[in-house]
Formats: sequence, C-alpha cells, structure tokens
Amino acid sequence: MKVLIIPEDFRKDQYMLKPIFERLLRSIGDSSPKVRVCQDPLLGGDREALKSERIAEVLSANRGMYDVYVLCVDRDGQTGRRRRLDQIEAEFGTGRVFLAENAWEEIETWVLAGLELPSDWRWAEVRAEVHVKEQYFEPLVAARGFVDSPGGGRRTLGDEASRNISAIRQKCPEDFDALAERLETGIQAA
Repeated sequence: MKVLIIPEDFRKDQYMLKPIFERLLRSIGDSSPKVRVCQDPLLGGDREALKSERIAEVLSANRGMYDVYVLCVDRDGQTGRRRRLDQIEAEFGTGRVFLAENAWEEIETWVLAGLELPSDWRWAEVRAEVHVKEQYFEPLVAARGFVDSPGGGRRTLGDEASRNISAIRQKCPEDFDALAERLETGIQAA
C-alpha cells in the first residue's frame, strides 16, 4: 500500500507521522507499507492545509501515485474542525481513498500517547491540554535531552512511540483510533 500523508507543516510533523503511520499500517495487515510525507508544497499551517485549492494542488501533483491520501492537521482547540474535515473528505474522496483527521489537540499528542510518561503526569490532563506541545511535549524533549536532535526530538520520540500503536489507539479514540479504523476500511476498498 502506498500512502501519502499530507501534514499542515512537514518540517517537524514528518518525524512523527511517517513512523507512526508505517507501524499503524503494519498493525492492520500491510506487511510492507510505503509511506511518504508530502513536502511539496509546504502548506505551512492549518489555514493553508484546510483550503480546498491547496489540497487540490497536492492531489494534482501526486495523481495516481498513491493508493491512499491522508490529511493530518492539529485541532488546536477548534471545535468545528471536524466539520471542515468532513467537507474536505466529501470534496476529495470521490474516486480515491482520501481521509482527513485532526489530532486532538496536536500531532505531538499521538506521540505522547505511545510513550511512557513521567509518573506525575495524568493522561486525562495531557489529552485535555490545548497547548500540549508547549506544556508537555517540549518539556519531555528537554528532560530527555533531545532538543537538538532532528525535528526537535520528534524523530527519536516518534520512532519510540510508533512501537506502541495499540496505546496510541487506546488513548486517542476520537481521532487516531477513528482514523485507523477508517484507514483499514479504505485500504480494503482500494
């Protein structure tokens, strides 16, 4: 299965999304998934990533090259974000498997879900934090000494978290697990 992940900003997100999606695809039956994170064009944020014309640009440039396309953005506390993602899926899902998901609240949350966290952190508090990157992820990166590593620690922690896909699915049911289920259905249909 060839999958293109379309992040709102690949510069850091690629280090988390690629290993997590490779492991997820293996866990749902694809023994040799080919996952690429879209780097051209650089969307540069959720505002651009949610524009139909920008998604059309990505899909046009990658027409016929992938079996599945997955748009991943942060929720960033925007309660109406799912509604916009549903509109995008309806617009671009005809004739191809196109899924769109928002990490609750940031993609770094998915990574944290797959890691062993400090004993004084409560998952419910991590999950509820809108600024999870600043409040939890970056302090963990600093505590583990990964600030100067690729992606500001995202490569190392993304790889580590990917080894625990079941925990990510369990701890992130509204977003990651829901996407995993839709991805499995989409792969079967492709």
